[in-house]
Amino acid sequence: MDLVAVLASWPGARWLHGSGTAYLFVNAAHILGIGLLLGAVLPLDARLLGLTRAIPAALLVPFLSRAAMLGVGLALATGLWLFTVRPAEYLGNAAFLAKMGLLALALANIGWQHASGGYRRLLAGAEPTPGVKLRALASMGLWLGVLLAGRWIGFL
Repeated sequence: MDLVAVLASWPGARWLHGSGTAYLFVNAAHILGIGLLLGAVLPLDARLLGLTRAIPAALLVPFLSRAAMLGVGLALATGLWLFTVRPAEYLGNAAFLAKMGLLALALANIGWQHASGGYRRLLAGAEPTPGVKLRALASMGLWLGVLLAGRWIGFL
């Protein structure tokens, strides 16, 4: 049995198939995760870009980073669960494949942003470097691209 068939026959996928209410709640949790993620990432990236300076980055970065991490975790877990409902169809959907590519780039960008040491300097009170700003701009574009590609899935 291939992985796609295993995912589609997983009890959680069968439960979502058989219960509109269960699907509703898992889908709502996915949307909540996306909301937490974008609601944290966009203001954080705006601060890193210098578009707002009302709150010092050293105060904003830890809170928004953790909120974004919670949103990513929730969106990934529920997204994987929703994927199991129709894995073969999603794998044949160009919008889904675009979303997965953008998601991989967005997650890699997070890793790069954290590994660069820019956040540590921000927490120490330094202003964002050009590299931090570039990755923040990329982050905004990538996460909005993930959102748009996700909405596009239903139209293909």
